[in-house]
Amino acid sequence: MVETPVYDYLILGGGHNGLIAQAYLARAGFRTLCIERRDHVGGGAETIENPRHPGFRHNTHSFFHRGITGMPWYRDLELETHGLRYLQPQLCTAVVRRDGEVLEWWSEIEQTAESFARFSTKDAAALRRWRDAFVPIVRDIVEPEGRSVPLPAAERRTRLAKTSEGRLLLATSALSPLEFVQREFEHPTVQAGLLFFNGLREVDLRCRGFGHHIPALFASRGRPQMAVGGSRNLALALQAAVIRAGGEFLLEATPTEILIADGRARGVRLTDGREIHASRGVVSSLNPQQTFVDLTAPGAIPNGWREKAEAFRYNLIAPLFGLNLTLREPPAYTAAKNHPALQDALMIVLGLETIDQFHDIVRHHEAGTIPQTVMWGCCPTQFDPSQAPAGRHTAFMWEKLPYRLRGNAHHWDAEKDAHGRAMLKLWTEFAPNLADAVLDQFTRSALDTERKLPNMRDGDLLVGSFQFGQIGHDRPFTGAGGYTTVIDGLYLCGASSHPGGNITGLPGYNAANVILQKPAAA
Repeated sequence: MVETPVYDYLILGGGHNGLIAQAYLARAGFRTLCIERRDHVGGGAETIENPRHPGFRHNTHSFFHRGITGMPWYRDLELETHGLRYLQPQLCTAVVRRDGEVLEWWSEIEQTAESFARFSTKDAAALRRWRDAFVPIVRDIVEPEGRSVPLPAAERRTRLAKTSEGRLLLATSALSPLEFVQREFEHPTVQAGLLFFNGLREVDLRCRGFGHHIPALFASRGRPQMAVGGSRNLALALQAAVIRAGGEFLLEATPTEILIADGRARGVRLTDGREIHASRGVVSSLNPQQTFVDLTAPGAIPNGWREKAEAFRYNLIAPLFGLNLTLREPPAYTAAKNHPALQDALMIVLGLETIDQFHDIVRHHEAGTIPQTVMWGCCPTQFDPSQAPAGRHTAFMWEKLPYRLRGNAHHWDAEKDAHGRAMLKLWTEFAPNLADAVLDQFTRSALDTERKLPNMRDGDLLVGSFQFGQIGHDRPFTGAGGYTTVIDGLYLCGASSHPGGNITGLPGYNAANVILQKPAAA
């Protein structure tokens, strides 16, 4: 019988956070193994080729990567030596109204203010004022907090209360994004645009505690970027960084149990019966239910941790529905006649007219029904021709739709293509040339996302709500906010940990720093 090697650390899940954590551990000289259920790594950093039209690449889950090139791990892991490149178009986002008016969000804040001024000079002034106030807050507080172990809430409040910047952050955070926008801005399109830019695509903007996200967006240095060749190239570069450091991979392997003995994580058992042992620990990028319920034996996790994991909750309006197009030519928007910069916008938002639509979207998610479409997307090949054959294009639109359609997620299997056609009809109203430009199309529902990426339970791309106290030091739940757990040698590094989902890599980066600073077990 061949003896199974013993690793220092096992990493569960090959999403970008797991890869980042593994890369740091491998660079520190530890023997690491990433265990991934699929035949490739990357998680949501996915780019696929249309099987009916070879050469057309589609980004089916993750595309808009905010400020990636400014992340510490991007520099530390030298990802550009592995061929990774990012583009950052100057016009980040354009909200196109039915009347042909366009609200623009630029990389340069002054250009954004000029766009706001076309709707309201007061709103343009508010944008500039809050941006100036939040530059030191983002630089000295918000960004460092995202790149470190979160403090207990009471300790954090005490520290912040000692400075004027900290007090402003606390006061603004006490509001919900919806309350902040309605208090500080007057024009309905500006209000709707700000809520969309901030998070209408992700979280419930009625939730207090997140009002600071709006002005923090104004002051952030990070802007939406796209990976040349597709989002998959981020995963490939991270994988190459791991391999260069000596890390190993086991693909198409599914864990069935985290082996725990004497209060310590000792390894993993796979569905085929193999046991792989770890001398120092197991690092999970999976969600709390997978880590503490599905993969632990009854009684192995003490102190109510299993119950806390079972109670972990997911976002109501985070599930993503996607329409992907294979095209003869890129969308040509009618509004570009008066707003020529529109054709160079990275993100196009359609169907968003007023802040009142937000309430309608939430109501439909609660009822499991389909709201009036608000969608956003891109034609990547306008910026990166390598993602399609010469002279051809790909494009996509995403929409937030309920996971449980009329109470049952499986309804999407029969109805997703019809909804994709409805999205295309709306898209064509803004870009009439699409009526003759589409060669092929396909859709992806939130149920499809969950099937491909089971850690995104209920199709939640953020892998966990930011409500119900599941933030900061208490993310994923009280006691587990520091990337360590009640089991010695069992660590968390996924999007369910601080600072949360999206492609930031910070949960993996922070977890690696915690692990590397921890003394070796006796």
